[in-house]
Amino acid sequence: MDPKQPATPASGASRREFLKQSAATAATAFTASALLRTPVWGQHQAPFSGSVLGANDRIVAGYIGVGGQGFNAHVNDAMVKHSGEYNAVGAAVCDVWQKRVDRAAQALQLGSADGYTDYRRVLDRQDIDAVFIGTVDHWHAPISIAAMESGKHVYVEKPMTRYLGEAFQLYDTQKRTGKVLQIGSQYCSEGKWHKAAELVRAGKIGKLVLAQDGYCRNNPNGEWNYDIEPDLTADALDWKAWLGQVKKRPFSADHYFRWRKYYPYCCGILGDLLAHRIHPLMIATGAPEFPVRVACIGTRKITPDRSVPDNTQLLAEFPSGLSMVIMGSTVNEQAWGQVFRGHEATMYFSGNSLELRPERPFADLADKLDFPDIQPGVSVPVHTGNFFDAIRAGDPLKANGNMELAIRVQTIISLAEMSERLGEMLYFDAEKRRIHNGSGKTFKPLDYKGEKVVPDAMALTT
Repeated sequence: MDPKQPATPASGASRREFLKQSAATAATAFTASALLRTPVWGQHQAPFSGSVLGANDRIVAGYIGVGGQGFNAHVNDAMVKHSGEYNAVGAAVCDVWQKRVDRAAQALQLGSADGYTDYRRVLDRQDIDAVFIGTVDHWHAPISIAAMESGKHVYVEKPMTRYLGEAFQLYDTQKRTGKVLQIGSQYCSEGKWHKAAELVRAGKIGKLVLAQDGYCRNNPNGEWNYDIEPDLTADALDWKAWLGQVKKRPFSADHYFRWRKYYPYCCGILGDLLAHRIHPLMIATGAPEFPVRVACIGTRKITPDRSVPDNTQLLAEFPSGLSMVIMGSTVNEQAWGQVFRGHEATMYFSGNSLELRPERPFADLADKLDFPDIQPGVSVPVHTGNFFDAIRAGDPLKANGNMELAIRVQTIISLAEMSERLGEMLYFDAEKRRIHNGSGKTFKPLDYKGEKVVPDAMALTT
């Protein structure tokens, strides 16, 4: 990505101006006033009138951000191994580090002309139907927005955006363009959560009470302390382009490879791990809601070489009365089980199985139900295939990680980060997009402007 080099339009001056305007808008940090400007409800803008793919048409994809997840999951698992099954082909790759561009291009058997360091070059190509975005979190929103404005469907890694304000900007763009957006959490396509939603909608567990889950790991070397490749130097990539909206700072290989450890590039456990738990639990509700109240605590006493917590707990409340509690840790791997409690019955999840047990007072009104092997299981290629199916159907809601789910999950994640960092229990008014505490004090969403420069890991421990 080289913002200093203007992208060459594929056709026409009008399209050039259109892309220029959309890219400029996407690259601007989102403000609190913009968050409040447009209501969530009742948006019926006309969808983008781009090309429509038939059921048998090949889908041409571009890959933006081809490092860890972008290369291993997007390029290798989803495309190199499974392109024939889904009638899809990878036609372009992009990354700020040329080494990664070359590796991904070779894997897809592309020529050097199909590898870019400026993501706008990929979006200018009219032969590309969809893009896979595996960049650092703070680039998710600008690239996703510009991609949809240019007529592309979007598969973007979780969390959908870095901050809440740009999440609603992305939401508004998707509604206006009508493009398919799929959030990159493969658990959204896991069969057991959709079976749970079916049972909930059928009234099998009664009124919803409490959903619980956890994602815990324990890395003796500290989570996200990935190897630093010695050939990555300040001259090997465009560091300014990688930083994007983040406050300028000197080149740091530690930050480049281990960015998940630091604000402002990400929100740590909440965005990397717990996003994989919140998305499927929300699917299981049968009708995902915006939260009305969120509280979160976090500590980093075990691995202080980071600015994000290494231990955190999240609690959310929804208009229906449902509460959700999720634990996350990178310093202890003992998570509590996956359980969904209703007034009349409780669902227990394990592997690919789901068990429904009636509550004792309702035992004579409902039968115990067992679903021992629900398919599909957790699979990135299956989730990618669902993305392709939604594109061919021309229906954004057919994507298991669609925008209606993703915006609600991002609201939970962003409010949880704000709660933990500000020491506040936060309430959310979805219609007004307003954040406040119990006393009515209004809070602006966190954004790039308020972030401090974070030192390297060594400085954090001294």
